[in-house]
Amino acid sequence: MGLPSLYQFAYFPTFDDSIEFLANNLCDSEQWDFTSSQSNTHSILKNYIFHTYNKIKSENKLVFTSDNKFAAFNTGLVTRNYEDIIAFFEEYKNPRSSNNSPYYFKAFLKRSESRIITHFSGNLPLAANYFDKPEDLIFNPKCELIADIDHIIEDNLDRFPAHLQSATPDELQRALFGSIDEVKKKVKTNYKIAIPQYYKNRIQLLLPLCLTPGSPNPDLALVTHKVNSTTYTARTCLTLNMAYNNARLIVKPQSDWLKP
Repeated sequence: MGLPSLYQFAYFPTFDDSIEFLANNLCDSEQWDFTSSQSNTHSILKNYIFHTYNKIKSENKLVFTSDNKFAAFNTGLVTRNYEDIIAFFEEYKNPRSSNNSPYYFKAFLKRSESRIITHFSGNLPLAANYFDKPEDLIFNPKCELIADIDHIIEDNLDRFPAHLQSATPDELQRALFGSIDEVKKKVKTNYKIAIPQYYKNRIQLLLPLCLTPGSPNPDLALVTHKVNSTTYTARTCLTLNMAYNNARLIVKPQSDWLKP
């Protein structure tokens, strides 16, 4: 995997320090590391910033001053007082030979900060837009959910719990059929368990799959998307960490089952 495209746009002399400041001092309190992580690297926040930049760029929401000396984008994050947080950049005047980025990252700033107002008061950066229809974020319990069991197993075996990766195909199918039947019943009585995620330019809905007998916690997230007005399909599943990273791009998941 190559460098994040954000690094092609701007040189970050102290990226880790800037992310740490953003997490601990500027944005609203949130857990930015997975509980399984051995260190505080804010991996969720880094992933969020990289993908948010890509979405902002695709929507042409990077803003520049008339002389192109300064640039900015809306991170989609807010302070504890719900003020937008902006990534602020300055023209890179003395690039190193190993770095051809046109801009130099200066700081994450509140929308009311003087540098933002001075340079962008008439062109304030807008947040990325992930959906046009709010109903896309909610599972419709009247719809059918059809899962491609064989495809889920064949393409995602390495994501299954370790004790199931060595199971026979029949055992895997039974476990998957049972967990999908269970979650179908759950989501029809409580649509809120479906968590929206953004992936490959579309909204999908995540459902918890409990494959381990006796465990109250899900093992995987089933990825569903609507194929027509009456049907959802599911052809893949994600680890919970993968699912959380994708879901966090839209908003912090308010869920009993999908947590960092």
